[in-house]
Amino acid sequence: MSGNTFGALFRVTTFGESHGPGLGAVIDGCPPGLELAVSDIQEEVDRRRPAGNTASTPRQEDDRVEILSGIFEGKTTGTPIALVIRNREADSGAYDDLREVFRPGHGDFTYAKKYGIRDHRGGGRASGRETAARVAAGAVARKVLAREGIAVSGCTVELGGVGIETRSGAEAGSNRLRCPDPRAAARMEARLEEARLEGDTLGGIVEVRVTGCPAGLGEPVFDKLDADLAKALMSIGTVKGVEIGAGFSAARLKGSQCNDPIGPGGFETNRAGGVLAGIATGQEIVIRAACKPIPSIALEQETIDTRGNPKRISVRGRHDACVIPRVIPVCEAMVCLVLADHLLRQKAVR
Repeated sequence: MSGNTFGALFRVTTFGESHGPGLGAVIDGCPPGLELAVSDIQEEVDRRRPAGNTASTPRQEDDRVEILSGIFEGKTTGTPIALVIRNREADSGAYDDLREVFRPGHGDFTYAKKYGIRDHRGGGRASGRETAARVAAGAVARKVLAREGIAVSGCTVELGGVGIETRSGAEAGSNRLRCPDPRAAARMEARLEEARLEGDTLGGIVEVRVTGCPAGLGEPVFDKLDADLAKALMSIGTVKGVEIGAGFSAARLKGSQCNDPIGPGGFETNRAGGVLAGIATGQEIVIRAACKPIPSIALEQETIDTRGNPKRISVRGRHDACVIPRVIPVCEAMVCLVLADHLLRQKAVR
């Protein structure tokens, strides 16, 4: 197993590197007859782009999506859908000094140990740019879900240690960090600017909510819906932790506090986050992903070269100060892929 393919019935294989000719995805198992235009995919991919702010990389790729197969007269044919995004603004020269050096916090060391060879240009396959292919594939999955009335949306609930205190869905769309608390968003912006001036980076927490998901999605034991959601989000390079519903706070509750009472009208609370025994309850699904600070920083760090000699490096190149807000559509895409896959699996069962 190469680890580049995801899903059981709605299967996605991604390919490409940060500084190669391009990257993309092949989707197999998408139902036929689904109306799909390149604009549907482009809209989602554009949400992942830097948009010219101080939190984001100066690398300005246009990320134009090309559909190579699987579409006829504006509808899916049921055959594999191939998507490609060309790399046009790669500056590989900025990474020449890193050819023989392992960057702290990156996959340089582990890729070299696994394969015996690595692409030092921007991290190669381990680069955050790989996620553009995920977002493109997730856009197709989102169309499958929309046909069933399922909606997926994400927001920032913490950045650089600044957390939200209030929540408004409308506010999340009114600021570039997609934060539902405008006062918290202002404090987050100040923390970002502070870190940028220091040559450092920040981490944060993304929350994804799913509405309209029917009860019953998910498989028993090993393919639980929450297990697959956790794996999907943990497969994103920056994510170091995932919680669903009450999450880690559930460990500090009593059973009488944690259980969700059920009345004639349905569940009265949702500490389970919309999933019980690995199967969707029909409530809103609530997932949070903890994202680490981006490891490429201007500050000097200690490391070693490929021969084991100690080195001190300052990473040049074009990098984000924080993965937020660009990682939000990536998290949404991975959730969409899981739900589309489980939706098709449930249709096979019932």
